[in-house]
Amino acid sequence: MEIEAWALVMFGVAVALLLLGFPVAFTLGAVAMAFGGIFLGLEFFDLLPLRIWGIMTNFTLLAVPLFVFMGVILEKSGLAEDLLETMGQLFGRVRGGLAISIVVVGALLAATTGVVGATVVTMGVIALPALLKHRYQPALATGTIAAAGTLGQIIPPSIVLILLGDVMGVPVGRLFMAAVGPGLLLIALFMLYILLVAWLRPRLAPAVTVPSSGGRGEEDGAALARRVLLSLIPPLLLIVAVLGSIFFGIASPTESAAVGALGALALAALHRRLSLDHLREAMRQTTRLTSMVFLILIGATAFGLVFKGMGGDMLVEDLVAELPGGEWGFLALSMLLIFVLGFFLDFLEICFIVVPILAPIADYLGIDLLWFAVLIAMNLQTSFLTPPFGFSLFYLKAAAPPEIRIQQIYRGIIPFVIMQVLTLAVLMFWPELALWLPDLMDSLQGF
Repeated sequence: MEIEAWALVMFGVAVALLLLGFPVAFTLGAVAMAFGGIFLGLEFFDLLPLRIWGIMTNFTLLAVPLFVFMGVILEKSGLAEDLLETMGQLFGRVRGGLAISIVVVGALLAATTGVVGATVVTMGVIALPALLKHRYQPALATGTIAAAGTLGQIIPPSIVLILLGDVMGVPVGRLFMAAVGPGLLLIALFMLYILLVAWLRPRLAPAVTVPSSGGRGEEDGAALARRVLLSLIPPLLLIVAVLGSIFFGIASPTESAAVGALGALALAALHRRLSLDHLREAMRQTTRLTSMVFLILIGATAFGLVFKGMGGDMLVEDLVAELPGGEWGFLALSMLLIFVLGFFLDFLEICFIVVPILAPIADYLGIDLLWFAVLIAMNLQTSFLTPPFGFSLFYLKAAAPPEIRIQQIYRGIIPFVIMQVLTLAVLMFWPELALWLPDLMDSLQGF
């Protein structure tokens, strides 16, 4: 067997070990060392320390711990609780209004925190009991919360977008801009689906009568408007500070992440939630998650080095070149591959193992890498919702009341997964959905 074919065997062994539950970073590193030592010799790994040094000194990747820290601090600040309560009062009188409010809050939290686990758990603890109390169908309630919680994977600032930008060599700022259009379309589809269900089957998503405070209607309306403004202004200011500075070229993504972390600390202080215990816990969670990401990245770097050294990338390019359909055949196959792998692998594993193989082929075929990166990000978002290993499903089940069964959660996410696939299809056939904002910002800045 040729050495290039052994590279594909190495890829299959790595995926099989990951499916068996072995740790990602150590699996990738061990498989790379084993196959590299056998076929290339241990001296081949003399190049590895330079690759690792490049990772640890990468200025773009510094945004990862800063955005994670910002998200964890905001989770402690009570921002999600205030938003959920206020939006529930604002939309509750409309049929399906409570579910609509969850989508709105999920979008706002995605644009400020971007931490999927924290968002899903928070909304599961606070909003799910309220939905069940007002006789929402459990499948619709759980599906809405799980889907809204995963919006942080496509709406910037997103850890997925930062990692994809670094892996594919695409500017993270432009990637953030390109993800805005698809993210807004996805939010609109979620809301449209909820309104349609509430209109066709009102008993599944009834309107809620919000009790008044006992005063006149004008006073109640003014109090609600004041609460909405006070709840919305802080996250909107943070979104403008973080994303606005990137979009208008004022700051790099890493610099804006530092601004966001500082703004999160300020919001926590304003809510009187900035205690030493919260700060210590935020730093601990940030260190844990960042260390996991960088360990996986180091293992994936060793794996990619050996895979290319054995000629696996050239073999894959030759195989893809023989696919029928050319560019569209490659796009269809790559999207299908990522979607299927998302049922079994974490987005980090796909991002660091599969994407480095696909990106050079896309570049060779003349596919816009910015558009391709957004396609991958939208596809990866579905991996959080697809069983058996969808993380949002596990987060929600852990936070849900005991009477909620996992089968109800699985049934509830099916329409939202279909909407994500539909958005992916629209994005494939209409690239301008992703490219219009980066092109507009370039023209405004004179590029």
